Parts: sequence; C-alpha cells; structure tokens
Amino acid sequence: MPFPDISPFVGGWTVTLPIVGEFGIRWYALAYVAGILLGWRYALGLARNLVIRGGQPSPVSAPQIDDLILWVTLGVILGGRLGYVAFYQPHMIWEAPGQILQIWQGGMSFHGGLIGVIVAMALFARSNGIDLLKLADTVAPAVPFGLLFGRIANFINGELWGRETSLPWGFVFPGAGGAPRHPSQLYEAALEGLVLFLLLRFATHQLLWLQRRGVVAGIFLAGYGLFRLSLENVREPDNFLSGLVEATGGLTMGMLLSVPMMLAGAWLVWRGLREPVDIVRQAPATDAPKPGTQS
Repeated sequence: MPFPDISPFVGGWTVTLPIVGEFGIRWYALAYVAGILLGWRYALGLARNLVIRGGQPSPVSAPQIDDLILWVTLGVILGGRLGYVAFYQPHMIWEAPGQILQIWQGGMSFHGGLIGVIVAMALFARSNGIDLLKLADTVAPAVPFGLLFGRIANFINGELWGRETSLPWGFVFPGAGGAPRHPSQLYEAALEGLVLFLLLRFATHQLLWLQRRGVVAGIFLAGYGLFRLSLENVREPDNFLSGLVEATGGLTMGMLLSVPMMLAGAWLVWRGLREPVDIVRQAPATDAPKPGTQS
C-alpha cells in the first residue's frame, strides 16, 4: 500500500530561518514532549502509590521527580545525539564537528539516550542521596510512553523503515526503492511501547516488584533489548553501516547495542529476586492513597 502523504511538520507549516533552514513544529518534537510529560506524570503516580510499595514511602519524593525531569530531558537529548554520532556517524567528529549538536537536522540514538539518562540519574541520585537502582525502578516504567510516540513519529517521517516484504500491510515508503516494506516503526511502537508498558505495569502493580531493588529496571532493560533484537531482523539496516553488517555476519548496530542491555537487565532481575524480601500486600480499602494519587 502507498505511504500516506503526511508532512513531518504539524499542519505542513514551516518557515525558513538563517543557519537553521526550514523550521516548524515537527511531529517528532511533539513525540518527545508527550513522552516526557506523560512519563513524568506516571512516575509521580508510582512514587505516590503506597499500596504497591507495601505501605513503605517512595525512595524519591514528588518534588524530587519534578526536579529530575529536567535532568532526564537533558540526558535524552544530549545522550541521544552524541550516541547517534558515536555509534552511527563517528566521521562527523573530525569531518563536521559543527554539525554534532544540530539536532534539528535529525539523527538520534535510543541507546545513546539511554546512556544519557543513566548518567543523569546517577548524578541526580548522588546529589540527592537516593539509591540509584530504586530511582531507576521508578523511572523505567514511564519510559515506554516516549518509545511509543517516538516510533509513531518515525513512521510519520517515513524513516527507519523495514525490509522488503510481500505481506499485504507492507508500505511503499518514499525514497525506499519502490518496493513494499515492513512498517517496522509500528512494530516497534507496539512492542517497545505498548507491550513493554503492560509488562512493567504487571510487574509493579500485580507482582509488586517495586519492593525488590533493581528488578523493574532490569525487566525494562531486558525487555527492550529482546524486542529490539528481534525487530532488527525486519528493519532495514542503515546504508552507511553495510560494512558492519557484512563484517559481523548479519549483525546490525542495533543488535550489538541491545545484547548488553539484555544481559545487564537479566542480571538485575536475577540479583533482585535473590534478595530476601517479604512482599507486603496492602489492602486498598484502608491503605490506598488519596484520590488522584495512584498511577
């Protein structure tokens, strides 16, 4: 089926500015804003929900989460851009260093953004005397919001398309050679966004694993790594990394970066489940927080 004619700019409205060039409100930018704002509100709900924590106070307060959102935003943007340059376009460092911070030209890496967020959380946790793993357990369940909207924005932009397919839902993306291709962006939105969110929701609200240090963060790392690793098989590798794919026998950069995530996440889950913790289940009728405070 033909790719829908959707402008990457909201309403198709743009202006031309010096240095920046074509400028307008991009769907991709709105995806970042929506993901961060919804993730922030969801993390607040998790921090205030005493029921899923067995009546114990959250390791991070609501005002601290409000402060953390700025740190996380900077980590996502700086880490995502620097990660893209380091992992996918390292030649920019010596050939065009002035373009490294030109994020409006496109080019962000999830794995780089993840590293940026981890560094931001580590610095924030140290400066506020917060346990890093417990902080990560509160932040991780909120990340799928950004992944969901980000992948939908990738689809709207007609970028990061999949490999050729004969399936009836294949799309003919502009600039992709005219053959139907997997809408891998939508596959990723479904798995990395919706399914991963539901998996983490089950861990926090049914298994009550926020009471186990590092387990929820580990599920996020392992879950995303597994989903990304599997979907790389239907996602078209970047042309400029064809040498890497050939040298590694078919492995893409996304695969190589996702394997450490899976291993680190599996280790965190294994470690957290081994710790002797008595899961406390509170009765919602007597210990539930005030209306409007549950996630």
